[in-house]
Amino acid sequence: MTGIGAAAAAARYANAAASAFGEGAAQGAGDAAGGFGQMLSRAIADTVSNAKEADRVSAAAIAGEGNVTEMVTAVARAELALQTTVAIRDRVIQAYQDVMRMPI
Repeated sequence: MTGIGAAAAAARYANAAASAFGEGAAQGAGDAAGGFGQMLSRAIADTVSNAKEADRVSAAAIAGEGNVTEMVTAVARAELALQTTVAIRDRVIQAYQDVMRMPI
């Protein structure tokens, strides 16, 4: 089984959220649904940007141009953002499964 990188996974989630809540969303959905969708899209985009920043700082540190403290901070920030995104994804999947198990 081949795994994908954290940045690639976050980018795929960002693309999925953008297509689900983007310009094609129904106008009659209300502000609450659009607000949550926009918040989710921003959170995923922030996760991707944190991962890219960590990659950039890590590459600079490996090349001997960066600060080790800055690198550790950037990697920790990216790791925390990814863990948060995964936890939210897991909660959404669990909620969906709970709704699907409800009797009609």
